[in-house]
Amino acid sequence: MTRTPLRPLARILSARQKGENPDVIERENIRLRHEEMREKARQRAEGRLVVLALLFFCIFGVVGGRMATLASSEPAEPTAKASTSRIVAQRADIVDRSGRILATNLRTHSLYAQPPHMVEPEKAARALAKIFPDLDEARLIKDFTGSRKFLWVKKKISPEQKQLVHQIGEPGLLFGPREMRLYPNGKLAAHILGGYGFGREGVYAAEVIGTAGVEKAFDDFLRDPAEQGRPLELSLDLTVQAAVERVLFGGMRLMNAKGATAVIMDVHTGEIVSMASLPDFDPNNRPLPLIEGDRADDPLFNRAVQGVYELGSTFKIITAAQGMQLGLVNAHTELDSQSPLVWGKFRIREWNNKNFGPKLSVTDMIVNSSNVATANLAMMIGQQRQRAFFSELGFFDPTPVELVEAPGAKPLLPKNWSEIVTITTSYGHGMSASPLHLATAYASLLNGGYRVKPTLLKRQGPLLGERVVSEEVSRAARDMLRQVVTRGTATFAEVPGYKVGGKTGTADKPNPRGGYYEDKVIATFAGVFPADAPQYVVVVTLDEPVETSGSKPRRTAGWTAVPVAAEIIRRTAPLLGLRPEIEAATLDELQLTKSR
Repeated sequence: MTRTPLRPLARILSARQKGENPDVIERENIRLRHEEMREKARQRAEGRLVVLALLFFCIFGVVGGRMATLASSEPAEPTAKASTSRIVAQRADIVDRSGRILATNLRTHSLYAQPPHMVEPEKAARALAKIFPDLDEARLIKDFTGSRKFLWVKKKISPEQKQLVHQIGEPGLLFGPREMRLYPNGKLAAHILGGYGFGREGVYAAEVIGTAGVEKAFDDFLRDPAEQGRPLELSLDLTVQAAVERVLFGGMRLMNAKGATAVIMDVHTGEIVSMASLPDFDPNNRPLPLIEGDRADDPLFNRAVQGVYELGSTFKIITAAQGMQLGLVNAHTELDSQSPLVWGKFRIREWNNKNFGPKLSVTDMIVNSSNVATANLAMMIGQQRQRAFFSELGFFDPTPVELVEAPGAKPLLPKNWSEIVTITTSYGHGMSASPLHLATAYASLLNGGYRVKPTLLKRQGPLLGERVVSEEVSRAARDMLRQVVTRGTATFAEVPGYKVGGKTGTADKPNPRGGYYEDKVIATFAGVFPADAPQYVVVVTLDEPVETSGSKPRRTAGWTAVPVAAEIIRRTAPLLGLRPEIEAATLDELQLTKSR
């Protein structure tokens, strides 16, 4: 910037020549300079005022906009306290195939304490111990009078408990909103639903996460906001499940069994309509797992999926079906049944040392449950082909059902599939599988011969896999199982109005110390109904049953598992929409009545 001098030399010399006063020029320049400085100061002040005005306008605009947003929004509790990430507490419902609630959410409260704000901590501890008997009064007093600034008292409390705590009047006892999982049917379908727990927790919210069953298997789906609360639809039927559990519990008590399980599966879709395991638990108050003792005694243990047992003679129809599929035999082919069958140092005998004579047809082999005839058929099939067929039916892998417990329940297979293993496996000894494995195999054999995949999700229409046996073999197998009920080892399975087919299986229970128990068995009945047009398979397994109504205790499946299965079918078939078939009376049974 060029600065003008106050006494410019040219003007001073010119003024002196003219006789003027040079000081006037200096005073004029000083005045002009001061005016220029005042003008710059004024412009600078005006600019600052404009900027300040714009700043205030923006601030009031933001505040006003925020106030408008809050005024137009719905009031809601904050989801977290001083948290950098939002805790999502909402969880979708779980419903049965008809939309009935199996698991839902309940708004409740948590109780926490801030000891520095407490007025009478010892009095508050005594009052809380009376409201919540499971709390330790001495521990509460220690926590309340110590150096802690925050502690949880109860993660969830009822409205009545909240009111009682509120009446204590202690300012250091505070409540936070909490969402919890509610299973309104109590123990019903407990092993399928599993249970829940809390993940990340804050004062104002907590993550509800699955800990077992479908709650954990579908945890991401149930917590996904993108699903907008769409419920998880299971294949279960609530009324059928209730009937099965009631009958199974009564049968377990009546047969003096230590445990029991039952599965009902749609043969065309693989949908599990009902799956029960006893003893059970209440998922609203899920117990801790057993640390010692037999794992099967744990109420959390799902016998239908996690229990792997030798399922005995229920495997014989699988051997018969493979033999017919390979063209080695048909339903009328006679097999050597002379007992005992000697193989090396082993002697294969019939149950109770029976002898069915030198020959039995394949049908009579199933009806009479002949170990010897089945063993001879297995040797005709051979090791490699038997092993491949069992693998095709799913016996070599865990069941693919949608439970987190399923992958760990792999069948127990012999290390070396020798010929003697081929013999014993043909009638259900030497390998162990779960009742759900058996139900899946029966569904695949009896639905026309198509393999199905077990599922707990509701499906629309049949979903069949590759063919495992022909339609003719499937029909012949159903006819054999029907004859087992009409004239074989499962006559107690007959249900008036419904044609039931099935096979019994009684296997000695392995002793953990080696060998087998002499007086403990696993009794199983695997059946299909209606046998002429199959819709459902049912598998019932009892652990250590003994029927004591006679002079001697009876443990075979025909006396224990079969009556329980028959009662399950009688109760559930109408619930499943199956009409009973009423057989027409003969002319001899008709009575002439006199009309008025």
